[in-house]
Amino acid sequence: MPTERIQLPDKEIMIVGTAHVSKSSVDEAHDAIQEFRPDEIAIELCPNRFEVMRNPKGWQETDIVKIIREKKALLLFANLLMSSFQRRIGEKLGVKPGDEMRIAIEEADASGVPLALVDRPVQVTLQRAWKSLGAWEKTRFLFSSLYSILSMEEIGQDEIERLKEKDMLTHAMDEIAKQAPTIKRVLIDERDAYMARKIVDLEGKRVLAVVGAGHMKGLIEQIRNPVKDINALEEIPEKGSGLLGWVFPMAVLTLVITGFFFGSPQQGYEMIKWWIFCSAACSGIGALLALAHPLTVLVAAVSAPITTLNPALAAGWFAGLSEAYIKKPRVSDFETIHDDIANVRGWWTNPITRILLVVMLVNLGASMGAFIAMSILTRIVLNG
Repeated sequence: MPTERIQLPDKEIMIVGTAHVSKSSVDEAHDAIQEFRPDEIAIELCPNRFEVMRNPKGWQETDIVKIIREKKALLLFANLLMSSFQRRIGEKLGVKPGDEMRIAIEEADASGVPLALVDRPVQVTLQRAWKSLGAWEKTRFLFSSLYSILSMEEIGQDEIERLKEKDMLTHAMDEIAKQAPTIKRVLIDERDAYMARKIVDLEGKRVLAVVGAGHMKGLIEQIRNPVKDINALEEIPEKGSGLLGWVFPMAVLTLVITGFFFGSPQQGYEMIKWWIFCSAACSGIGALLALAHPLTVLVAAVSAPITTLNPALAAGWFAGLSEAYIKKPRVSDFETIHDDIANVRGWWTNPITRILLVVMLVNLGASMGAFIAMSILTRIVLNG
């Protein structure tokens, strides 16, 4: 397990890099704490993740309808996807993800040493990452996520051996970064800078920080040259004027108007029919793939032609709310969610994850339908 000691003018910091899938990391984290005898312990957790670790049954209080209304369904989906990945690898190696963090927490409690949660809130990180993506990168990410679920049964021994050598969370981030390189800055670099500043600002004179091994290099560099202010790293970027989001809808409307005035009314009506058909059909297919209720399929199909022309709306939100009201999740569904997402079938049988799949697949279908319709409309105008 890699360790690094950094001497600053007012304190000494020991960075302990853990491999979340390594059994030895738990013992090594314990030994490092006993040897260094810190007067403050920092761990790579944010308050929300810490609370989940302390109170696993906190899931029972989740309001899925509120999550959809606040447009956080995809954030919860990404969280669960990462949790599923960690759990499956942990089961392969006989390790419970986060055990080395639990050891640090227990040591702090037992010795009365202050415990510092230095990671940025996961909701902030995921929202900043999502808003950093363009439309094409978001589509690629959704496809990649779906593929990850469908292929989750196969984890080769070679992959497991590689995971033993690095931070599992960072590995998951690396995979995401391959599909959407622009979010590496948000998922990895920004968090390194954030945690470094928090660690440097701690009151302890001997600080031991337990982090994933994948963060070691960036964290050490940032501690030696910390950013002055992390407030900017905690902000959720505004959507701005929203003008860019209206480019696609305006292009569609321009094509339809062109068909009416420079072609014929019949051509214009044909273009409208194609728009409705493509967006409704693809959105409905997305709902069907999520095994949604028939009424939810209808909601997806009806809402898609309208929502795809309004960047502030999404067919998946309406379909997800429909599914949540029709098949309201029970407390037992929240209790079994972590077991259910460990296999492909569980994502579709658990009502909570099925609702999230409805949101994701309907949105994906609506986007595909819109692009297909756009190509058809363009061809009609050019051949008009």
